[in-house]
Amino acid sequence: MRTKLLAALTAVAGIIGIAAPADAITNGTPDNGAHPNVGLVVFYDGAGNPTHRCTGTMVSATTLLTAGHCTAGTASAQVWFNETVTASIGYPFTGGTTGTPITFSGYTGSIPNTGDVGVVKLDAAPGVGTSSIASVGALDTLATQRGQQNVSFIVVGYGLQDIKPTVMADRVRLKGTVRLTNLRSALTDGYNIHHSGAPGTGGGTCFGDSGGPIFSAETGAIVAVTSFGLNANCAGGGFGFRVDTQAVHDFIVSNL
Repeated sequence: MRTKLLAALTAVAGIIGIAAPADAITNGTPDNGAHPNVGLVVFYDGAGNPTHRCTGTMVSATTLLTAGHCTAGTASAQVWFNETVTASIGYPFTGGTTGTPITFSGYTGSIPNTGDVGVVKLDAAPGVGTSSIASVGALDTLATQRGQQNVSFIVVGYGLQDIKPTVMADRVRLKGTVRLTNLRSALTDGYNIHHSGAPGTGGGTCFGDSGGPIFSAETGAIVAVTSFGLNANCAGGGFGFRVDTQAVHDFIVSNL
């Protein structure tokens, strides 16, 4: 199945104003300082025009981890780590930490191996702390484990809070708990993680959450970055591109 990630599927990058057909945490709760190193990222073209926004996580003093479909084709980026990002602090043009986007060489945008990882090398350290990346193969043992529905992950992002009946696009850092659905299917195949959506689990991903972290609820390490969904209304499950592979580890380490 070679469907283009940014076309037929619902990617989770957002337009500066509201959102693009792409994945905020629906039915989520305020982060309340739990993840101060997760920021809202605005990307710009060569002329300095803002094109879209995503979410990212600091994994070193000056390296922010995000999605490849967020960084691809962009010239520069700026990150805000405020819990609520508004025009009063300069968004989307000033007030954040500037940086250079770099896209993983394996980025394809095609299912299942989308290669959907990128980083932003910041010009200065924002001093907000860092998160660790899950070790290589950390999710492999879950692929055939019984009781997968009991495995939880924490998703964090600045995406839409609701689409129907009303679009709610406040730029607020929210978090939610999701459950593991599948690690072995035509849409995962060792590259992606499929998790539950909002119903009954405290939140799911939506437009603007692209690139945001999917944390192991057990270890607190990042196991994947929010990548795509299958429903334009952010209903149902979501998918994240796994970062616990050797190729992604090598890419991240080379940009630390």
